[in-house]
Amino acid sequence: MSHHLQSKLEPRASAVAGVVALQSLAVAFFIVDAAADVAAGGLSPHVMVEMVAALGLLAGVAIGLLQLRSLLAAGRRKSAALAVAAGALSQVIETRAREWGLTPAETDVVIFALKGCDVAEIARLRNAAAGTVRAQLTRIYQKAGVNSRSALASLFLDELIAAPPYRRGAKGA
Repeated sequence: MSHHLQSKLEPRASAVAGVVALQSLAVAFFIVDAAADVAAGGLSPHVMVEMVAALGLLAGVAIGLLQLRSLLAAGRRKSAALAVAAGALSQVIETRAREWGLTPAETDVVIFALKGCDVAEIARLRNAAAGTVRAQLTRIYQKAGVNSRSALASLFLDELIAAPPYRRGAKGA
């Protein structure tokens, strides 16, 4: 699971698990208390109310466990989809790098540029001079047939984002 998705999911899952645990303790308390009351004085309206409360809490525990299971399954699905998307982008980058004849260093610069790193960051990450990185970006733009970082990024996004289906009568169509 990606760190970002996991950090969003954990508080929610922890909150649901905490509520389920608290409800489980309450169910145990009501069941033990009702059993003691029945043993001491038989079935009374008070004991029946405790039993109904215990059943209600037990239903809450069951629903909470189902919710927790669903929440964790959704997290796994989202994480898997994110991994597929990341893999697809990596594949597009590799394909484009081959098509454009990029060197391994230029390919690294493309990856850092697509991640949003500025020239100074790329230079630091690659142990290179900022001038070298600027020259590499210029060569990359020439090879890709673009003149800016945003135009470079759009070449990759175009392959990953499906065009909306044509709809008859849609505005602008």
